[in-house]
Amino acid sequence: MAYRFRRAHRLLKTDDFSSVFSLRQARSNAFFQVYARPNGLDHARVGLVVGKKVARRANRRNYIKRCVREWFRLHRHELGSIDFVVRAKFAFDRSSRAEAVTALSTLFAKMSRCRVSSSS
Repeated sequence: MAYRFRRAHRLLKTDDFSSVFSLRQARSNAFFQVYARPNGLDHARVGLVVGKKVARRANRRNYIKRCVREWFRLHRHELGSIDFVVRAKFAFDRSSRAEAVTALSTLFAKMSRCRVSSSS
């Protein structure tokens, strides 16, 4: 199984983000808010939103994005054909990374269950 994070697995265009936001199927916790929308492809894609209100310094915003991308890269084969937008709500650092990744895993699991139950 390939664990690469290719361009095809990213949401890049404003229209892609807008279509996910417009569906408004979302779950959230203290760290993240995750939006989801079926995409009609054979793989999942992810887009990230980390604003300056969350983390003022760019290196902290980039760290948050790297952590989310890494989690997605390792787990995308379990997610099906869905577009996800992950919005950070709280800045975290190395000391609280494990807690944030657990919170992210929980949100993606909830979104997957919701997708399965709504498509049945």
